[in-house]
Amino acid sequence: MFNPVITGTGVFTPDQIITNDELVEAFNAYADLMNLKNATAITAGDAVPIEHSSSDFIFKASGIEQRFVIDKTGVLNPEVMHPLFPERADNDISLMAEMALVSCKKALEQSGVTAEAVDLVICAASNMERSYPAVAIEIQEALGAGGFSFDMNVACSSATFGIQAAADMVRTGSVKKAIVVNPEICSAHLEWRDRDCHFIFGDVSTATVIEREEDVKGDYFEILSTRCATQFSNNIRNNNGYLRRSRPYGLEDRRDMQFMQNGRKVFKEVLPMVSGHILKHMADEGVSKDDLRRIWLHQANKSMNDFIGRKVLGRTPEPGEQPNILQDYANTSSAGSIIAFSQNSADLNPGDHGLICSFGAGYSVGSILVRKH
Repeated sequence: MFNPVITGTGVFTPDQIITNDELVEAFNAYADLMNLKNATAITAGDAVPIEHSSSDFIFKASGIEQRFVIDKTGVLNPEVMHPLFPERADNDISLMAEMALVSCKKALEQSGVTAEAVDLVICAASNMERSYPAVAIEIQEALGAGGFSFDMNVACSSATFGIQAAADMVRTGSVKKAIVVNPEICSAHLEWRDRDCHFIFGDVSTATVIEREEDVKGDYFEILSTRCATQFSNNIRNNNGYLRRSRPYGLEDRRDMQFMQNGRKVFKEVLPMVSGHILKHMADEGVSKDDLRRIWLHQANKSMNDFIGRKVLGRTPEPGEQPNILQDYANTSSAGSIIAFSQNSADLNPGDHGLICSFGAGYSVGSILVRKH
């Protein structure tokens, strides 16, 4: 048996930013267009006018101030309200693989590992560009890695589930060096025309290198323990898929083909599940609240993270103990906790403990206990 460790992380951040003010201006223009179009029905009481959004509403609801996206032109066009990506030929690299490649190369550079030495690539993400061939295999080829690859989708928990799978394979000796990559094009599955959620997501890609401790020469984080859990719920859902055309009206512009969430139920049900999961994981591994120097949580909502931080630590987290990045990135699905870890881990001292945790649709929750070396 071998000891798995994290030796590098990488983040690809798109060039384009949408601020809350820009988003609100576009959404309100769309709302005005639709309210004018449906004026007769609204007057007759047969339709409800679309309420305006505001930057204050967005920040108060989420803590988000901006988001990075691959394309903002379509999103901010009141007559389009979704990103516009040029179609690529089948023999061209896919958008997901292109993003992934950047984050993988950054992670490999930090770890000092060559792409050729990698013998496992897991593409773990919520929003797969296609069902097959696996995006992971495309990334493997573009990267020049060996071994084998596969896709994994556990929604927002994909990164931690992917890290557990990679760590288990390193531990048993079936692979020596693995990379878990999370390319998330969340802007394509978000319904930008829905006031309740039009501000939630952004685009990004993250990557994490996992290898055997005995092969490492520089600094690293030992993976002490991993734990995953799932519990079925329909409260976060997307009904799109290849069966769509087989159903009546399957090709129409249906709301349930984009991101759907019953936010109040998610808050009520997910928060105790996640905090309980983390506390039991720590207790089983003999890691106390006082041992934990940092928590890198899934970046979905500031209020959710604040609640979990208080439950896990038994007090309000001190500045830096539970870093948030969603004010800049918004919710980037599986990539959020890895961005937080990548940007807020270098200052820890040898022997310091930390915990990476992601959670989301499923419901699903994954936690990784680490120790700095």
